[in-house]
Amino acid sequence: MGENKDYLSTVQENGSIHISEEVIASIAALAATEVEGVCGLSANLGSDIAEMLGKKNLGRGVKITIHGDTIAVDCFVVALYGYSVIDIAKTVQEKVTAAVESMTGAKVSDVNVDICGITLPKETKK
Repeated sequence: MGENKDYLSTVQENGSIHISEEVIASIAALAATEVEGVCGLSANLGSDIAEMLGKKNLGRGVKITIHGDTIAVDCFVVALYGYSVIDIAKTVQEKVTAAVESMTGAKVSDVNVDICGITLPKETKK
């Protein structure tokens, strides 16, 4: 199917369903960025360069690991100054788990949140 890509696969009576890890990463990223206090997700240098070249990656800042029929998610979050980091992390865990489980039908075993930066809200930046 894809190069070095994992797929969440389920066998149904009419055939098989394969969900790419990129799709799962996009679901998780969108859920994480909807949390109040999250400025965005931090990406690595490779995805930043790819984005400059015009390749959009909605799942940047999220790493997906598929273990059989369970999914582990790592989110690399940039938080807004003034919000509780613990509250942001807990809410991201809840929202990502709910979104991924409801959209894929798979069990989420872990959602690890790495707060890798703090930034000022746009109104206060100079």
